[in-house]
Amino acid sequence: MGYIPHNSPEDPFIDHIKHNTAVQLKFGRHRNSERKKMQNQEKCGASCEFDDWSNFEDEDIMQQQSDIKAEEAQKVPFVADKEPLSALASEYQSGSPILLEKIKVLGEHYAAIRRTRGDGNCFFRSFMFSYLEHILASQDQAEVDRIKAKVEECRRTLQSLGHADFTFEDFFALFLEQLDNVLQGNESSISHGELVVRSRDQSVSDYVVMFFRFVTSGEIRKRSEFFEPFILGLTNATVEQFCKSSVEPMGEESDHVHITALSDALGVPIRVVYLDRSSCDSGGASVNHHDFIPTPGDCPNATSGSTETTIPFITLLYRPGHYDILYPK
Repeated sequence: MGYIPHNSPEDPFIDHIKHNTAVQLKFGRHRNSERKKMQNQEKCGASCEFDDWSNFEDEDIMQQQSDIKAEEAQKVPFVADKEPLSALASEYQSGSPILLEKIKVLGEHYAAIRRTRGDGNCFFRSFMFSYLEHILASQDQAEVDRIKAKVEECRRTLQSLGHADFTFEDFFALFLEQLDNVLQGNESSISHGELVVRSRDQSVSDYVVMFFRFVTSGEIRKRSEFFEPFILGLTNATVEQFCKSSVEPMGEESDHVHITALSDALGVPIRVVYLDRSSCDSGGASVNHHDFIPTPGDCPNATSGSTETTIPFITLLYRPGHYDILYPK
């Protein structure tokens, strides 16, 4: 970051740094403790193995599970190649018959899937790639102009909430740069293949994810009275605490609160298709979806007084705890 941080004790970014430092110190002590346990076990041999197990706490188990999940996530790129929907069915050949039936239903409407890494940022990364891919394909200059205006609104929102510009400016600038690059006819224009490469580049991909996280957090805090009941249904945290612990940090998973806030803030409709083991009362397999539609005046191609149904051009597949990109037929 090319900015000099402020030293004000009331600056929210400084508080965020202090929090992260405390967490790092905590895990540093945890690692030192584990190192000592291993050293003690080497000294006393197998006879003290069960004594060590007696000291194995829930936090240790959770950390181990987190490490395993992170290791598995590394096997998938941030944004994978597009695959036929049949590739999804192959995952469940020996699994739930309900899921196989639902995938068949999906196949009636969708042709392909693009997977994203399951690192807690999959919703934002799926949205990022799907939106930029849409602009690259459509070359919709009016939509680019519209969303740039929304980005400026989001910038002002963060400023009004007390964020110093240096805490978010680089993230905003990088997203706007990617937006300009997918428009053709410029020296900096990129192809679809280059978009895929950039989306897999951590220095680019993570910055754009952070842009979306800041936008989402700003929208939730700006409309705290609207979002508070939904947040209370998920956690006992306040709106402020929820944003600091579950929205702004990288790796925190997203749910309907995040999706609603991002869709409303940028005025971009999003369709989420749900693939789960729930059965249908009628006996036949069906796949549910939910369209997150922002205020009509904020939607792409919206006209004043329009009653037309808005069809999202971004479609995501949700499986418990994870989002991928779906491509309609």
